[in-house]
Amino acid sequence: MSTALPDRPAPLADARRFAVVASRYNSEFVDGLVSATREELAAIAPCATVEVHRVPGSFEIPLGVQAVGERGNVDAIFAFGLLWQGETSHADLIATAVTNALLDLSLRLKVPVLHEVIVAQTEEQARERCLGTKINRGTEAARAAVRMLQTLDAIRGAQP
Repeated sequence: MSTALPDRPAPLADARRFAVVASRYNSEFVDGLVSATREELAAIAPCATVEVHRVPGSFEIPLGVQAVGERGNVDAIFAFGLLWQGETSHADLIATAVTNALLDLSLRLKVPVLHEVIVAQTEEQARERCLGTKINRGTEAARAAVRMLQTLDAIRGAQP
């Protein structure tokens, strides 16, 4: 596990629209991801709007992402959830299904989908990644979204 956050990108000067699709399940931790993302976007995308949509659990996140993405009025979508790794393979099955669905949606919709459906083994791991400041995955996702938008802008603006 990397414990270093990526560097903060140069701020976006224009208005962008972000959406968050977040699980209601394990809300204490998921809310930490949402808050960290909002805080970081306020610094690196100060003209941005952020809408938040709640779904029941992590398994429902891809359908929420699809519904938001198909509207066609967002520049990037954050997918936030927390799964507990237990004694059975249930968390692995959900994590794999969600991962595959989010990748497919990002490619089909041509919109960055930032996947932060975290699988944690302990409460300490969840706290570090969702509520902490050192390796908060919400902060990391915000930085990755802005960098991806900057990269896509450069690619789309490049002339062959």
